[in-house]
Amino acid sequence: MTNPNISAADEYPEPIQIQASAVSWGAIVAGATAAAALSLILLMLGTGLGLSSVSPWAFSGVSATTFGVSTILWLTFTQLVASGMGGYLTGRLRTKWVAVHTDEVYFRDTAHGFLAWAVAALATAALLTSVIGSIVSGGIKAGASVAGDVATGTAVGSEMAKPNYDSGPMGYFVDSLFRKDINASASVPDIAGSDAIPEGHPKPIPAGSALEVTRIFMNSIRTETLPAEDIRYVGQIVSLRTGLTQQDAEKRVIDTYAHLQIKLRDAETTAKEAADKGRKASAYAALWLFISLLIGAFVASFAATIGGRQRDMQLLPIHPTY
Repeated sequence: MTNPNISAADEYPEPIQIQASAVSWGAIVAGATAAAALSLILLMLGTGLGLSSVSPWAFSGVSATTFGVSTILWLTFTQLVASGMGGYLTGRLRTKWVAVHTDEVYFRDTAHGFLAWAVAALATAALLTSVIGSIVSGGIKAGASVAGDVATGTAVGSEMAKPNYDSGPMGYFVDSLFRKDINASASVPDIAGSDAIPEGHPKPIPAGSALEVTRIFMNSIRTETLPAEDIRYVGQIVSLRTGLTQQDAEKRVIDTYAHLQIKLRDAETTAKEAADKGRKASAYAALWLFISLLIGAFVASFAATIGGRQRDMQLLPIHPTY
């Protein structure tokens, strides 16, 4: 029977007396370091394997769905291996707790594994903060950017808003206004009332007219309507250049503007779809990253209990044989 008057400090020798702290920070840091290093190595390996499987050529390499699923599986595998190794090392390297109930030992080992996983996760996040930040905030930034562009009427992009009208989609539509109609009259009066221009020699665009038409179209894009006076004025310029009647020139202006609006709507829809895909991809990435980290926390805690149990078994007293 155990003597109730004997304390735990009297029962055990000085070298194995009850420790003042229940936390072995040295073992936690050692396990976290191993987990962070192994996680970094596996992430680099997964990045190399993933990039080698992607090809810019059509019908080559893996599809986007296969690439996404393999990435999720690799992140989960990385957490399983790295967290398990870190938790096991933490359990094996911690000090032995004497005169402690078995349930308490189990709890402490679990807590040590969890702390090792937490330190490793923070260290890995600090090393890869730019990557994780881009994954989480990429979709939000893309959505905000597109929303701002739509609000200001510039969803098509900066190319269509360049002052130099001869480049980009806007230049194409402006040029289409001044195309010579082969059925038009061969003789067109000069702007200043000079002689007729010979057949096959279209009249040059008045100085600054193309830029002026570009500014009119850009303003109408922001206001979402082309005023009648602008249609009449642009029609006059087109009529002088192409030899069309005023009515036909105005009809060309209206048709060209309608085609421009269709292109704007298509570009806006494409931008919104891209932003929505980016938002969904960011949400899925964040969700699976959370799940993989949660799995890592559980594996690290469980592995620490295994390592701690094996550590205690190695310290059982060995009775010499006679």
